[in-house]
Amino acid sequence: MADRHINLFKCCSFLRPLGYLMILFVFAIVGVSYYAVVVLVWGPVVVRGGARGVVSVLVLIVFHVLLTLLMWSYIMVVFQDPGSVPENWRPMPEETREEATSTAQQLYVALDASSSALSSSDEGERSRYCSRCQNWKPPRCHHCSVFLSHLGQKCILKMDHHCVWMVNCVGAHNYKFFLLFLIYTFLEVALDTVVLLPSIIQLFGKSNHHSFSPGSVAVTFLAFVLNLAFCLSLFGFLVMHASLLLSNTTTIEVYEKKKAVRWKYDLGWKKNFEQVFGKNKALWFLPIISKEDFDSIPALQGICFPVGENEEP
Repeated sequence: MADRHINLFKCCSFLRPLGYLMILFVFAIVGVSYYAVVVLVWGPVVVRGGARGVVSVLVLIVFHVLLTLLMWSYIMVVFQDPGSVPENWRPMPEETREEATSTAQQLYVALDASSSALSSSDEGERSRYCSRCQNWKPPRCHHCSVFLSHLGQKCILKMDHHCVWMVNCVGAHNYKFFLLFLIYTFLEVALDTVVLLPSIIQLFGKSNHHSFSPGSVAVTFLAFVLNLAFCLSLFGFLVMHASLLLSNTTTIEVYEKKKAVRWKYDLGWKKNFEQVFGKNKALWFLPIISKEDFDSIPALQGICFPVGENEEP
């Protein structure tokens, strides 16, 4: 009898070329929105001056600031390695792990040593081994069959999901950039929707006194529809990831968390936030992780993770 076993993970390989098309789609949406908002609608208002000219200058300033932060975050997510298991990494022996836990715990000054511990591997994860990568996996690490580096497919540290929009996995090293991309994209598309709405009302209202050509009408309408659609869809996605962030959970871990009486990685919303965004408040809303935060917060490195006070390391 022929072997009917099908490796579903191999079917995911088609997502890689699709991802490159999605990147072009992102830039296309940005281009259409930029042309509609800046060139067609609000740019000419600046030229005409007056009170509306002042408003249009403010609109364009906010538009360009959000666009810059959006694209900066997007580029960081696309090109930043999400985090891979160090070569020949092995779970530490009990004695060594306790020493490493103590040292790392002292570095992470945001956590009280008396109320939390660091888990580099626990009883359920001590034997986790990836047969594809031929390597051990730290806690919260998962193999991605879509991600492709010069070494081939690999395991991703604290993997959240593979994002087809970025042709990259979202993991320990770029999750902050991904969240910032969601935030700034939502704010940008919400702004675009609001500032294009008066023009849409004018175009399709009873009054047909407008200076738009048929091509300009089509571009403005397309930009409005795209931005409205993304605004509505991103709102739910942003709320979901905000909930995951504040509970210190990844998308992959949602089902596992449902089976737990108390989620062991939940340290309280403030500490959970710092696990991703760091402690340097000046960099919270920039797609940058300081060396000080990366070196002092084990979770950002993706190997060790603090656990709650009622959990054993």
